[in-house]
Amino acid sequence: MNGRRWSVDEEGYRRYLRRKGKKEHVIDELLGGVRRYAAQLANRGVTLGDAADTDLAEYIAALGPLDKGGAKNELRAVALYYGYLGRQDLAQQASSVRGASVAATRRAFPLAALRGVDASLIARLHDLGIDNAAQMLAAGRTPADRERLAGQAEVATAAILELVKPSDLARLPGLKAVRARLYYDAGAETPAAIAAWEPEALLLALSEFVERTGFDGIAPLPKEVRSTVEAARKLAQVVKYEGA
Repeated sequence: MNGRRWSVDEEGYRRYLRRKGKKEHVIDELLGGVRRYAAQLANRGVTLGDAADTDLAEYIAALGPLDKGGAKNELRAVALYYGYLGRQDLAQQASSVRGASVAATRRAFPLAALRGVDASLIARLHDLGIDNAAQMLAAGRTPADRERLAGQAEVATAAILELVKPSDLARLPGLKAVRARLYYDAGAETPAAIAAWEPEALLLALSEFVERTGFDGIAPLPKEVRSTVEAARKLAQVVKYEGA
């Protein structure tokens, strides 16, 4: 295995970033992020060019909460470098996770506002620095992340997953406190699950659920459901679920 695959192609990356109009101080910062990523991969015997999505997922988990600016900048550096290498799979993975974190942080939907959540779990997560949907997604993106977080919070992994899924739903326009709980309780637990439905069938399922259970809220309008399904089909997947 040649040394070039182990190291960062700094000159080529610099030229690539200059063509994109990046200033030299920005290029220096981006290079620093790629060097740190390459060093972590090398510690596990993995090269930049041969890294898989699981390697990148482990790196993202090691970065910690993505609502911090530094972590998002590290991901930006990695996404751009993989764009330079032509590894669009990993470039898209890094960009999607970063983009979802940026968007969710702007909304900063508080976990405590979700319907039907365990107040004691919310308090434990608060002690770990997790208060909103963006932080929940960053901390619980993969099965390994959720298992780790469950250990830290001293709860079952299933309890963490039951907060990750509504947080994932909250990335969709209009799905917040009441709506996220309705879709989740009715069985459309993730954006991917919503995307698999035809709008008319989903509307019927939601309406029947509200009527059957006495859910504290009204069923959505047809236009709302169509819009939600369309948005779900366009939404990048940022959470890895078992079997997905």
